[in-house]
Amino acid sequence: MKIEFAPLSVPLQRRLQTASVAQWVFSFLGLAQCCTVAFIALFFTRFWLVSALYAAWWFIDREKPSKGGRRVHAIRNSVVWRYMRDYFPITLVKTAELDPRQNYLVGFHPHGILAAGAFLNFCTEASGFSTLFPGITPHLMMLSLWFRVPFLRDCLMSAGLVSSDKESASYVLQKLEGGNMLAIIVGGAQEALDARPGSCTLLLKNRKGFVRLAIEHGTPLVPIFSFGENDLFEQVRNPKGSWLRQLQHRLQQIMGISLPIFYARGIFQYSFGLVPYRRPICTVVGKPIPVQRKHRPSEEEVDQVHQKYLDELCKLFEEHKAKYNIPEDRHLEFI
Repeated sequence: MKIEFAPLSVPLQRRLQTASVAQWVFSFLGLAQCCTVAFIALFFTRFWLVSALYAAWWFIDREKPSKGGRRVHAIRNSVVWRYMRDYFPITLVKTAELDPRQNYLVGFHPHGILAAGAFLNFCTEASGFSTLFPGITPHLMMLSLWFRVPFLRDCLMSAGLVSSDKESASYVLQKLEGGNMLAIIVGGAQEALDARPGSCTLLLKNRKGFVRLAIEHGTPLVPIFSFGENDLFEQVRNPKGSWLRQLQHRLQQIMGISLPIFYARGIFQYSFGLVPYRRPICTVVGKPIPVQRKHRPSEEEVDQVHQKYLDELCKLFEEHKAKYNIPEDRHLEFI
């Protein structure tokens, strides 16, 4: 006998979507502290053995975030991510085929406040990555700092996140069988300080490390622009030179992470809160840029490939901006 369930009502679907996004935002902001506190607190209870055994496992497994991570397909395919996708909504657009016999180095732009598009498109299957790019396994780089947090590190790796260091990148890109995509949010945490609705400013002018890495491995570069990524949150005004921007920059140098002061809507009201606005995100994947392999490229060679990457990224933006309500007179600005 086949049992059929009635479809969820629209109001209930909306509540589930909002709850899933709120859970993602608040869990990301507070999970690191909670995991650390739980790990330490267990030592002072009768469950101290849990933390002791985990500490031993942590030591044995300490290199895993730099060795491709440990993805768990059940987590990547969770229904929670589909509710999150539908909340904004988020879509992934392919403009060219990717050969599964090759590895690819992807530059993702812009960072936004919490890189929602990068996470959902590459760390979950909600937007159908494996269907659009069969035979390609995505990896998204994240600050190594987060992989030092007990319990949290395993959650991050289960989604396909790897640490953001050269050793980690090389491990993915040097796999001879191909079929691996390494996504780097090039602007990083510093770019988040310029993330606000309507902004097209990218921290990319002097960021050339990812280009050098691609040349050293002979890996094609793929530009990606995520339209709507900067529209999810408002940010307290922090122009360059202001005391707030100087403080944020100083804290970033000390902690390794930026601290944008952002706000949007609440869970049950639309006036104020930390839940992102319900605005569409469309992540457009550009065509691969062939790169000739060279073990030690010169500065001139890196600059040439970097300029070609900038040109292709601008071309991708200009070709698609009209579809996503970007004014004709607005163009990418590189700083």
